[in-house]
Amino acid sequence: MLEVIGAGLGRTGTSSLKLALERLGFTPCYHMFEVLGSSERMRQWTDVAQGGVQDWEAVFHGYRACVDFPAAAYWRELAAHYPEAKVILTLRDPGAWFESARKTIFRLPRLMRHPVFGPVLRLALPRRSRPAAFVRMLGALNRHRRDIAFDRDSAVAYFERHNAEVRAGVPAGRLLVYRVEEGWEPLCAFLGVPVPAEPFPRANESSRFWSNFARTLRERDSGPVRPRSWR
Repeated sequence: MLEVIGAGLGRTGTSSLKLALERLGFTPCYHMFEVLGSSERMRQWTDVAQGGVQDWEAVFHGYRACVDFPAAAYWRELAAHYPEAKVILTLRDPGAWFESARKTIFRLPRLMRHPVFGPVLRLALPRRSRPAAFVRMLGALNRHRRDIAFDRDSAVAYFERHNAEVRAGVPAGRLLVYRVEEGWEPLCAFLGVPVPAEPFPRANESSRFWSNFARTLRERDSGPVRPRSWR
């Protein structure tokens, strides 16, 4: 059962937060790289995006926390389904977030929306391959969440709107608004756990994103993805 729900968008320190939550005992923690590592998880999210039954117990079976996309896009539904779970909204300077997202998580969705390259990409991938399953899942999620464009002004407006909606939609006592550079203290105080005697983890820098992404996508289907697989 989920005890922590990460509502922050990708590229706001979600990979570092995953490692931190697991170090604090909220393990395993669900992240997009968990989805990349499993064709079954891709099928689950495709079903969710296409309006299927939202069986959150099946999606998050065995997990105590979740962060990053696609879970963060469903923060309302998850907060309602897990009323005892605490919610963490990771923040970052909007301009820095856009630059990081532009180089990483925006590239494939932008390519898929391209009138020429999008259809070519979908046709070029073997239908039963995990990359093809990922493309189908991402396409379904993008159709469901059409309120984001990828130019700077639209993306930053989306980023700020998302953060404002989380702040307004989660009671203050249940929500931690957090920047990973703040380190252990506010996170541990919010979760009611001791502060570890070690540095706060840092993971998945923009420079390593695509190598981590490609490696995880081509690995064999797995269970919970361990930090060594994508750090």
